Amino acid sequence: STGGDIHEILDAILRHSPVPIGTVPIYEAVARVKRLEDLTPGLMLEVIAPWVQDLGLLIESIESGRPAGADADWQPGAVIRLPFSHKICHHGGVVSPQALMAAADTAMIFACAAAWSGYRPMSAVDQTMHFLRPVNFDVLADARIVRIGRTTNFGRVMLSSAIDRRPVGMVSSAYAML
Repeated sequence: STGGDIHEILDAILRHSPVPIGTVPIYEAVARVKRLEDLTPGLMLEVIAPWVQDLGLLIESIESGRPAGADADWQPGAVIRLPFSHKICHHGGVVSPQALMAAADTAMIFACAAAWSGYRPMSAVDQTMHFLRPVNFDVLADARIVRIGRTTNFGRVMLSSAIDRRPVGMVSSAYAML
């Protein structure tokens, strides 16, 4: 699983799998170094930051290629689940806006990687979030790429209840390719 071009292998798996696939960040970290001894804690933090790990985000699906029977307006994307936890709530048991924005941002990073058929260094240059209602349950962040530019990607993220799929927030974003 760590041999060869990891992005090419992952792309092939994602294109051919009829079910959602998750990834393990350690494989990407290992692929970035020439020797296992060069795998440092700093490199691991670069791949997946501890505070993002603490959110407990789960990859529900990644779509890099048009599924059979998809609508004409299909867009590459990713769906991430933010599990409800009292650790990410403020007073009153409501999930903090910072946790919701982090989930949306992470979903967009996976959506960009899906659109590019592999991860590339990027940086958010604009993100606007609209909160529609308080959250005290699992949230799905459905990120879609709206436009792939030469140096910038534009996307949208719909945040919805994992229980009834009712919207809880929406995000528009732009990412610069580094």
